[in-house]
Formats: sequence, structure tokens, C-alpha cells
Amino acid sequence: MNFRWKKRLIVFLLTGLLLFALSSCRHSKVEIVTIKGSDTEVNLVQELAEQFMENDADISLTITGGGSGYGIASLINQKTDIANSSRPLNTKEKQLIEKQGLKVYPVIFAQDAIAVVVHPQTKITELSLDDVGKIFRGEIKNWKELGGEDIVISLYGRQSNSGTFVYFRERILKGEYDSSIRQMNGTAQLIEAVKQDIGGIGYVGIGYLLNKKDEVASTITAVKLRENDKTSVSPLDKEAIIDGRYPIIRPLFQFLNGKPQGKSLEFLRYELSYEGQKIVAQSGYFEINKQQQEQNNALGVGL
Repeated sequence: MNFRWKKRLIVFLLTGLLLFALSSCRHSKVEIVTIKGSDTEVNLVQELAEQFMENDADISLTITGGGSGYGIASLINQKTDIANSSRPLNTKEKQLIEKQGLKVYPVIFAQDAIAVVVHPQTKITELSLDDVGKIFRGEIKNWKELGGEDIVISLYGRQSNSGTFVYFRERILKGEYDSSIRQMNGTAQLIEAVKQDIGGIGYVGIGYLLNKKDEVASTITAVKLRENDKTSVSPLDKEAIIDGRYPIIRPLFQFLNGKPQGKSLEFLRYELSYEGQKIVAQSGYFEINKQQQEQNNALGVGL
């Protein structure tokens, strides 16, 4: 091999080593951010994460469900960077956080409307919140008591570590669930159970109920709800939800241990950006309001 070819080979090898080193260097920059918790939020956050990672190769976001309680427990035990939660922290969680000397920050990144769903054969199309509470407390046992068909009511709900389980109990039941309730592992499982049970009733985040055309399958009914003597409102009426006329709407939280920084902060700001909030709306959820924006701004997360 002559000198010229030897020189070319050396240059080729050195270039290859340099490219490998640069690639390794870039790879080592990747920051892994773990997010655990609410099953209500998991699909939405997954969609936001996928869009964010398309434009940022230096972050790897891993999202898993398991319920709000699981996510918050993981944050307290320092097993996750961000906890998804469809409810605020409870008293016991606050005590654990204080005991361990942690500083947990809440960020509201979306709002969710909860729909009450029944099987179409019940012939029920609207209910009062008082009726719904009585049903889930076990005080109303048959749909004929509410003007529906003569069908025994079957109750479906989430597991006790679910933020939706807790929120629905406190907001609607104001008491305890009837012992006959069947606790589902996830929202999708709950929807399928009600579709298969002619006496079934359950509660779900509206984002899980709609298809890409904002339509609900004909195999399940999302009932209209009314509070006291107010007009019944459908969970499919987005304008009614935005202006506060629909009676069951709640903020969706993400909790962090310590003030957001680094890639976690960048992702949170993406969620709150115009593009992120557009994805929130397209996914069947609702953008945060002005007051919630101001709360986020106070943490330095707002745009």
C-alpha cells in the first residue's frame, strides 16, 4: 500500500472515530424524564410527549398509567420525575411530603369533563346529579325508578387509587360507593364493560369517549346532566363545558418534586404553549383558563 492510500485510510478511520464520538456525545446528552400516574391523562400526555420529542432529540419521555395515587406515591418515593394526577393532593399525601422534607409543585395543564355513561337499552338519556349520587350509593337499584326500562342497575367505577374514583366520590356521591360496584383497572375497560351490560352505568373522562370526529359510539349513551333545577347539559356540548354550564369539570395536574427545570420545564412549557393546548383540545380535553395560567406563571412555568 503506497503512502497516499495509507494517508487516506488513516483519515477515513479518524473521521469514523470522530463521528462515533460525536454520536456518543449526543446520545449521552439525552435526558430521560419519567411520568407516572393518572389513567385519565396517560393517552393525552403520551400524545403531547410524542409531538415534543419529534422536535427535541435530547429528551426521552416515558409515560405510564396506574392511577393518580400511584403517580403521587411514585413522586414521593422519588421513583418518577412527574406525577400525573386528576385530583389535588390529599391530606395524607401532604403529610408524607412534609415528613420527607419535599417541595412538591403543582402544574395544571388541561381540564377534563367527566361523562356519566349507560347502556342504550336503559332508555335513560338524562339524570340529575342527585340521581347519580343515589345510584352509586346503592339507593336506586332499578332503571324503572327513574323512568327507564325494568332493568337492574349495574355499577362500574375505577379502582380506589384512581383520581377519578376519588373526585367522583367527593363531588357526586358525597358518601361511599355501594359495595356492589365493580372496580375497573382502566377507563377503556370500564367503557367496554358498560357497552356489554344492559343495566350498566359508569363514569369516564370525556376524552376517552369521543372518536376523532368528536362522536360517541352508538353502543353507549353519554347522558345529559343537571344540577338542582338547572337545565340538563350534554358532556358533548363543548361550549357549555368551556363556559361552566356543564356540572362535572375538573383540572388535570402534574406534580413535580422541586421547581421545574431542565427538560422537564421545557416539556411543561410545551404543554402550555399554543401548540400544546391545541393538542389538548383535539384530544377531547379542554384548555386551561386564565386563572390556571396565572397559577402556572407564579411557578415560572408559564410562557
